[in-house]
Amino acid sequence: MVNKARKVEEVDQFISNLPKDIQNITVALRKIIFESSPELTEEFKWSMPNYSYNGLVCYLQTSKKHVNLGFHKGNELQEKDINKLLQGTGKTMRHIRIKKTEEIHPEAFTSLIKEAMALNKG
Repeated sequence: MVNKARKVEEVDQFISNLPKDIQNITVALRKIIFESSPELTEEFKWSMPNYSYNGLVCYLQTSKKHVNLGFHKGNELQEKDINKLLQGTGKTMRHIRIKKTEEIHPEAFTSLIKEAMALNKG
């Protein structure tokens, strides 16, 4: 059960305005993020949900057709990405694009979120 206090109202509002299928994916990803660690904090920044622990860890970016579970330091996660889920060619950011709920892999995502948090411990 996710602690209500960790959820930000702006994010609840943001999610409630999404198309139903995208909303379902976003809610599932948000749950995985919260369950990955009690230390992650949620913020609504840059028009999307962001999650931090000693700095930015990951974010949820929605579009009409998919949701990206993005990592601010994704370039540093690539060697830990055993399932080769990360995409993107930006300087540091990488993301996993999810088009339907069947593409959600809780274990793999949780592992990457924990690795991303570890990068901020340094």
